[in-house]
Parts: sequence; C-alpha cells; structure tokens
Amino acid sequence: MALTDTPLAEAEFLAVDCETNGAPGPACELTEVAAVLVGGGELHDSYDSLVAVQRPLARGVQRFTGITQAMLAGAPEPGSVLPEVLRRLEGRVLVAHNASFDRRVLRQACERCDLPWPEPPTLCTVSLARRLLPLQRQRRLGALADALGIEPDVAHRALPDARVCGQILCALLPRLVAHAATVGEAMSLLTARRRRASTRTRRVSAHDRLALPAPACPAEPDFGALPSDPGVYIFRDRQGEALYVGKSVSIRSRARSHFAPSTAPARWRAHAEIVDYRPTASELGALVLENRLIKQLAPPGNQRLAGEPDGYVYVRCRLDIAFPVLEVARTPAAGHAVNVGPVRGRRSAQELVEQLDSLFGLRHCSRRLTRREYPSAYGQMGRCLSPCLGDLDPNLYRRRLDEALALITDGGQRLLDHLDTQMRAAAAEQRFERAAALRRRRQRLGTLLQRLGGELAALHARPRLVIDRHPSQPRLEAFVLVGGRLVDWGELPGPDPAGPAAVADALRRAASASRDSAPPGLAVEEIDEVRLVGSWLASHPQASVLDLEPFPTPRALRLLLAQAASRAGTGLKSSS
Repeated sequence: MALTDTPLAEAEFLAVDCETNGAPGPACELTEVAAVLVGGGELHDSYDSLVAVQRPLARGVQRFTGITQAMLAGAPEPGSVLPEVLRRLEGRVLVAHNASFDRRVLRQACERCDLPWPEPPTLCTVSLARRLLPLQRQRRLGALADALGIEPDVAHRALPDARVCGQILCALLPRLVAHAATVGEAMSLLTARRRRASTRTRRVSAHDRLALPAPACPAEPDFGALPSDPGVYIFRDRQGEALYVGKSVSIRSRARSHFAPSTAPARWRAHAEIVDYRPTASELGALVLENRLIKQLAPPGNQRLAGEPDGYVYVRCRLDIAFPVLEVARTPAAGHAVNVGPVRGRRSAQELVEQLDSLFGLRHCSRRLTRREYPSAYGQMGRCLSPCLGDLDPNLYRRRLDEALALITDGGQRLLDHLDTQMRAAAAEQRFERAAALRRRRQRLGTLLQRLGGELAALHARPRLVIDRHPSQPRLEAFVLVGGRLVDWGELPGPDPAGPAAVADALRRAASASRDSAPPGLAVEEIDEVRLVGSWLASHPQASVLDLEPFPTPRALRLLLAQAASRAGTGLKSSS
C-alpha cells in the first residue's frame, strides 16, 4: 500500500527542522538538522546533529541561530548526517514548518552528496494552521505554539523547533483527521486550500481589485434606501464583491459621510457602486455584526477587525502547565484557563498580579519553570513558595492558586474582605507590624481596583443577560453570555419593550443559557468576539445586565427591561 493511502490516524510522521547559513540559492548550506518521530499523537525518539559547512558563517546568522563557527569546526560532514535522516524518513510523512524550505534544503544537500531524495509525502504546519485555525493571523512557529498552549524551548535551534512542530501537529491532528481519512487526502486538502487562498488573495487583496483603474465616471451609490437605524453597511463593487464594512448608530448618515468632500478618499471608494445594509436594534448588536461580517467577507477596505487595542487587558492563568502563573495579556487565553476581565490599564493589572503573587506565594517568573539550586529573590523574602527548587507539593501550590483566583473571579470586594480578615487576625495576635503592612496593601489594592475600572470577574463565573436599546426608538436587543461567549442574540418583540411579549422572549433566551451551552475554555477563533463584548461591557458600567444564576424571576426581567428602555442611547464610533 502506498504511503499516501495510509489512514491518517495510523500514519507515522517525522517532524524535521533545518538551520542553514542563510545564503540564497545554491550557496545555502545545512548547519544543523533535527528529526522527531511523531506517532499516535505523541512525540517519540529524536535525532539532531550539527553539520559542517564549507563557507564561513556570517556574524548575523551566528547571532540569530546561536550556532557559531567554532561549533561547526568539529561537526560531521553532510554525507554522514543525511543518511541517518533519510533512514528515519523512510515510510513516514515529512512534517515541517514552512515545509517547502526544509524540503528544498534537504534535497539540495542530498544532491551535493549524491544521495537520492525519496520525495516523501509532506505536510506543512503553516498550511495546517491556515486550514484549521483560519482566524489565527500570526502563523510563526512561536505564535502558533502560544495559541495552542505549547511552551516552546530555545528558538531557532533545530531540535527545539522540531519538537514544537511535532507538538503543533499532535494538537491539530484530530481536527485534520475529521476532514481527511488518508495521508493523500490530507495533502490534497491542504494544497486545495492554499490554491483557493492564493486565488482569493489575487482577487481581493488589493489588493489587486483596488489597484485597477477606477471607472472614468464612477456612479455614487444610492443612499436613499438606507435607514437611520443602528447597524452595519456594506459597500460593494459592480460585481457585488464586498469592499468595505462599517457600523454606526445611523447607517445612512455614516455611509454618506464616506463620500463627503471633506473626507479623505479611500482606495476602495472609487470602485464602490452598491451599498446595502443590515440593521440592528442596538449599539452592541452593530459591533458584533460588523465583527462577524468582516471575518466572513474579508473586505479589502477594512484594515483591522473591530475590538483591537482599546486599553483593556485580561488577567489570565493557564492551568495546563506545571505550577501555573498569573499573567496580563491583551486577549483571553484559549483552552484550559481562567480569564478575568477585561479591565482597563496594563500597569495597574500587572501590579495587581504582583500583589497577588506576593500575598499567596505564587510564582513571579514566566510560564517555563527553570530548576534552581537556590531560591529566587522572591523566595528568599518569603514571597514565593519556590517550586523551582523541585521539592514543593503541587497540591499546596494549587490550593494557594485556587484561593487567589477565587478572590478575583467573582468581584474584587472579596479580595479586600480577605485582607481585612487577615489584618484583624494579626492585630488580635499583637503582630502590629504585619497588621500595618496588610493595611497598606489593602489601601493599595483598593486604589488598583478603582483604577482598573472594568469588571473584575472571570469569563466563566456566571451566565448573564445583557440588554441594549435603540438610540432613539423603544426597541431592545437581548444578548445572552455564557463563559464570556455570545450564545444567543436577538431583538425583543414590541411594541412595549417591557411588556409581556418582551418579558416572555427574554425568559426564553435566558432559559437557553447554561454552563453546558458553551464548551469549557476558549478557542482561538472565539477570542476576538469575547474581547469585543467584554470591552463594551467594561466601557458601559451602567449597562443593563442581569445574572442568570440563580434564574431570574419574570418581575426581575420586567424591571431590567424597563430600566434599559428608559436609559438614554449613546453614540457609536465608526470603524476606521
């Protein structure tokens, strides 16, 4: 049976990474090669070797890879290294990051040594990410590893990079098996995807369409049919292809403003002949709809998705590593993690993390735990449990971590109450210096919590019902959030926004929300919408929000809808 006919779930793979002297074309020489066997979703034995070169290495290449000329002085010749790589490759699928580069380097090295190149079936992890993680815009090896929760080792060395490549394959293999049964089908799937992507890039990215000469007398789109409601408008060319997607609380006025004499002309404007729209009943609905349409249509006029940098960050903790750490990041963590926020102000959030680390003895270092012979400075001061020494009970550390997370995942007041309790206990024991230190810490944390200005609560803490209103009409939209995700969304029936029909519809939507209606952990493609909705809530502290645990009564829902209907509408900034 040909290797391409092998069932994908039963195939063996060889993750390969090559380091070179950085020279182009025929002058490119192999300086290091590594191969890691992957089978059954796990990494097995590995092989790596430095390779002697004929030309001296440039200083920039030595700094970039960490491979020096002295290291290659006693390295084996390519003729003794390549046969071992080819032996391991026999009967297996070659896997590499940017596989065309590694395959070319290996083939060229084999030709120099008069060794036959076997032309093995090849899978590229960049193509895998493009096909299976379409919203992961950065596809560098380190970026993919971070998105999948993989902790990389040293970068730009062959063996660590080959291991990370193999781990990425293991993480994406179940998804690939769901789309392709055999090795050959997987190769065809990735190749077809790449061709479609190239065609789309040629058609949309211009992207070439925007680079074409504009019509001599372009027809201005007809704005007469556009409403003055909130929602999303879409400019299209003569063929109906989307050029630009925008949002506004008044679709007509914002769409017309793109063609005002005082507005700087965008490249897409000369090609826009059609404008259509999709109305919503609220500002939040327009934000969510615009975000989804930009991802769906990929218009060339939109430079970025909605919800990008806005000053809000998350305090997050990945639970799939040994002795997890608290960290601050712009996006919530995917996978098995706890995400708190969003909150405004990276510096304040970072100081909050440092205060929690010191208060509970958590690690202050990075995710990768480096073994030490002596405790760090924090450990010597008694502000870290020092798991780096290798003798700490993981259960003790996890209890401390859970205690810290419990105090910040359901409101910051519990953290202040915890410090008040400790302060009173220290005073009762006549430990007045500790009581004074706790008092200063409590005052500082109170200030930090006020500065953060967002919702200090975990995304998974509770399901919620959010109500947003039309800026000028008595119309309401209901949004059901579970685990930070928007799982249900729609306009409530009228004419009375707080009447029986609206209450009944809100009850129906609320009943659909449960912890089981959204999978645990965040997928990479969900992060942008979670961030967008969370940032909107954090910037609208007076928003009408109702917790769905315990389940609300009809009276509570009626009061919430009446409050939302009476609240004045707010303006909405258009996307740039």
